[in-house]
Amino acid sequence: MAELTESRMRYFPTSMRAAIIASSFWVLSLSLTVLSGSVAAFVGCVLTCYLMDGRLRRPPLQQLRSFAIILAALVVCGMGLLLASLLTSTALPGALTSPMLAFNAGEFLQWFALSASITAILRTLAHRTSYGAVIEILFVATAFVITLAAHRNGMIHRPFFIGDFALVRGIDPSAILMAFGCAAVLSLAALLMVENTERRLPYHFAVLGMLCFSLLIYIRMFGLPTPQLTDDLGLTGQEQLGNSSQRDNPFRDGENDASDKEAPVAVVVFRDDYTPLNGAYYFRESAYSEFRGSMLDFTTRADMDQDLIKNFTNTRSESAQLPTALDQHTPVRMTIGMLVAHRSPFGLESPVAYENVANPNNLRFKRTYDAYSMAPEYDFEYMLGRETGRADWSDEVLQKYLEVPDDPRYKELAESLLTDLKPEYADDPFAKAWSIKTYLDENGIYSLKNEHAYADDPAASFLFGDLTGYCMHFSFAATYMFRSVGIPSRVGIGYSVPASNRAGGSSLLVQAIHGHAWPEIYFKDVGWVIVDPAPQQTLVDMSTDPQNELQQLLGDMLRDDASFEDFLDSQQTPFIDLQMLLNTLYAVALLILLAGYSVKFYRLWIPAHTVADKQYRVGYRAVLDKLSAVGMRRRYGESREQFARRASTLTPSIELMTDAHLRCALGDAAVQNNPSQWAAMRLHIDQELRASTATSRRVIALINPFSWLMTK
Repeated sequence: MAELTESRMRYFPTSMRAAIIASSFWVLSLSLTVLSGSVAAFVGCVLTCYLMDGRLRRPPLQQLRSFAIILAALVVCGMGLLLASLLTSTALPGALTSPMLAFNAGEFLQWFALSASITAILRTLAHRTSYGAVIEILFVATAFVITLAAHRNGMIHRPFFIGDFALVRGIDPSAILMAFGCAAVLSLAALLMVENTERRLPYHFAVLGMLCFSLLIYIRMFGLPTPQLTDDLGLTGQEQLGNSSQRDNPFRDGENDASDKEAPVAVVVFRDDYTPLNGAYYFRESAYSEFRGSMLDFTTRADMDQDLIKNFTNTRSESAQLPTALDQHTPVRMTIGMLVAHRSPFGLESPVAYENVANPNNLRFKRTYDAYSMAPEYDFEYMLGRETGRADWSDEVLQKYLEVPDDPRYKELAESLLTDLKPEYADDPFAKAWSIKTYLDENGIYSLKNEHAYADDPAASFLFGDLTGYCMHFSFAATYMFRSVGIPSRVGIGYSVPASNRAGGSSLLVQAIHGHAWPEIYFKDVGWVIVDPAPQQTLVDMSTDPQNELQQLLGDMLRDDASFEDFLDSQQTPFIDLQMLLNTLYAVALLILLAGYSVKFYRLWIPAHTVADKQYRVGYRAVLDKLSAVGMRRRYGESREQFARRASTLTPSIELMTDAHLRCALGDAAVQNNPSQWAAMRLHIDQELRASTATSRRVIALINPFSWLMTK
C-alpha cells in the first residue's frame, strides 16, 4: 500500500505539469487552428511530458548533451511542419481521401510537431538548468496573455473565439474571460509549487481556488474593472462637484496607446431615430468659453453657457437655455450607459434635459440616464444671412464670447482670409466662419504629436507655425479667429462618432478615440452651431474597426432587463448556460463547506454524547482530529505508538491515551467502560495543546473545515 501511494505521488507532479503546459498549448492554439490542431497540441504536449520526465534521467537521453536534445527536437519539428505542408499543398492526399480530411490531418501533424518539440525543449531546460523552470512558467503565462490580451480595455467580445461562443448563446463574455483568468492564475501557481512541495500542492491549490472564488464574489458585489483612461479633453474621471475647477493643459500629447483609444467608454441606445446631415453624431459634454489670460477654460459665470447641464442628477435636470428655431430641430430621446466614469453627463447636440434611469446592469454600467436633445435638421445654407448672439446677453457676456489672446496676428490672418469673399457675403458671419474653416481644412495637418503643447499660447504656436496638431489646436485656433472678427464662439468638447458606425441598428458604441473638440458659433434664433474643421492631411489613422457585436451586446444590456433577458432567451442553445453553471458551483461550494464543518464538529461533539464502550474509539479519533488540525499528522506506515512518541512534543498525554486505546481495542473492559477516565484524558490533552500551540495556529485549526480529512 505504501509503495502504491509513493508511486502515485511520484507521478502526480508529472501529471500536473503535463496538464498545465498542455492547457497553455490548447489555449494558444484556439485562435490559430481548427479543432484537430488544438487536440494535437494538447496530446503532443502530454505525451512528451511523460516521455521526457521518464527518460531524461536514464540512458540513452541521460548521456546526450542538452544541445543535442534541443537540436533533435527542432529537426523533428521541421520534419513535422514539412510533412504537414505537403499534406495541404499537394493534390494527392486530398484526392485519395478528401480535401477537408487532408487539411485536418495537416493541422494535426503541424501542431503535434510544434507542441511536442517545444515541450521537449522546455522539459530539457527545466531538468538540466537552474533557469529552465522559469522559462517554462513564462511560456505558460505568455500563452494565456497572448490569447486573452485582445479583451483588455473593455473589448469584452474579443478574442472572437470566446466572444462568438458567448454571444450566440446569450452569455456575457466577461464570465468566460474571468474563468480563463482564474484558470491561468491557478495553473501558474501550481506550476510554481509543483517544483518543490508536491505533497502540499492540493492544499495550496485549494486555497488558491478559494481566492479565485472570492474574486467572483467581489465582482458580483462591486462590478467589473474598467480601463483607467488618461483624457486630454477632460471628459472622463471623477464627477464634477462644481463648475470652477481648472482643467489640465488640454494641448499635451495623448498618453494612451492605440489599444487604449479603442476602449469603449459608453453606449447610446436611440429611442427616436435620427441621422445627422453632416455624417457624424456630436455628443456635447462641456465647453471652453471663458478666456483666462492664457487660454479658454470652463466658465465660472452663471450667465454663460446656460445651455449646458454640468452635473449628474438622481432625478431630472433641464437646460436653462433651449435652442430656438424649433422647426429646424427634432426631439431625440436616447438612453446612455457609461462604461467609464465621466465628469459630466453628455448628450446629442443640443441636449435640453437629462433624467436618471434605473441601471439594468450594475456590473457593467457606471451610470445610466436618458438624454433629451433638440437635434439639428438644417443644412449649412440655412445659416447664411443669420445674425449672431442672443438678445438677452448683456454686453459683458457678449464680450466674454469675443475675448481673444493679446496677439494681433489672429485678426490679421482672419481678415486676410475674408478678402476673397463675394461682396454679398462680405459681412455674413457664417460665410466668414466657413472661409476660416476652409483655410484650416486645406492647410492643417492632423497629428497627435506636436511641438506646441507647452508654448505660452499653444494655438498661436500651431496656427502661425507648422499647422500640425489635433482637434484641440484646430478648434482653439478657429475660435480665436472667429472671435477676432466679431463672431461669438466657444470650443465644445465631447464625442464625435461616425454615423456609419451605427450600422442600421439602434445602438451606437462610443469609444475613447471618438473624444473630440470643435468650434461652436451662436446664431440668433438658432442656438449653438458646430462649424468643425476637417483637415485633409493626416499623419495618424484615427479610424477604428467596427465593433458591431460589442455594440449590439451592450445595447441589449442597456435597454432594460426584460429586453436583455429576451435577447438571452432567443440566443440559447442546448449548451449549458454558464450563469447557471456558476450559480450551481456557488451552491455546491457552500454545501461542501457546510458539510465539512458539520462532519468536523460532529466528530468533536460525539465523544461526550456516546455510550461507554465506544469512548476508546471516538474519543481517540477526536484527539487525532485536533492534532491533525494543528499540523501533527500520522505518516504513512507509521504505527500508533510511533506517532504518539512524536506527538508527545506537543502533548505528552497522547502516549497514555494511545496505550489505553490499544488496550481497549484488544479487549480490556476495565478501561473500555470508564468514560470519566477518557473525558479526563481528553481534557488534559486540550490543556496541553493550548499551552504548546501558537494562537494563530489554533485559529487556523478552528476555521479549517477539512482538517479531519488528514486524520489517520
